[in-house]
Amino acid sequence: MYFNDFRNSVRYYKLYNINYAISLLDKIRTDVKDGWLTDVKSLISGEIYNDFIEMAEDLLNQGYKDPAAVIVGGVLEENLRQLCLSNNIPIVKQDLTSGKLKPLKADTMNTELYKAGIYNMLVQKSIVAHLDLRNMAAHGKYGEYDKDQVQLMLSSIIDFISKFN
Repeated sequence: MYFNDFRNSVRYYKLYNINYAISLLDKIRTDVKDGWLTDVKSLISGEIYNDFIEMAEDLLNQGYKDPAAVIVGGVLEENLRQLCLSNNIPIVKQDLTSGKLKPLKADTMNTELYKAGIYNMLVQKSIVAHLDLRNMAAHGKYGEYDKDQVQLMLSSIIDFISKFN
């Protein structure tokens, strides 16, 4: 929100553009001071999530349910990862064979968040269903779900993000 406004306002040098950009910076400072923006990473993540959510909505509205499902599924997975990090839940584990650290799968992070009491079983099961739909889309099983299910997934993930991040 702020970034795009700022970028657009300073694109062309005009005094009123600079004044508008300064007023945006004042708004950001006030939001930070009042505790609305806890950190820059959250702000940037929020902007990125919004961009991907908008992209998925546009694709879905144009009839492209499959890429929309993959994109919104990726947003869900990243939100699970960030939720784990903010609750001190590991997002990697050591491979017993190679000794290398490997990222946890989204389903495992979902289970760990449920076990930690971050959300209840109903939310956990809903996420399992969304991850399954995303996997169907990513692996070419396009006939196993429809546009309405992707729309429901999108709405549910937006709701999840607003409640838990």
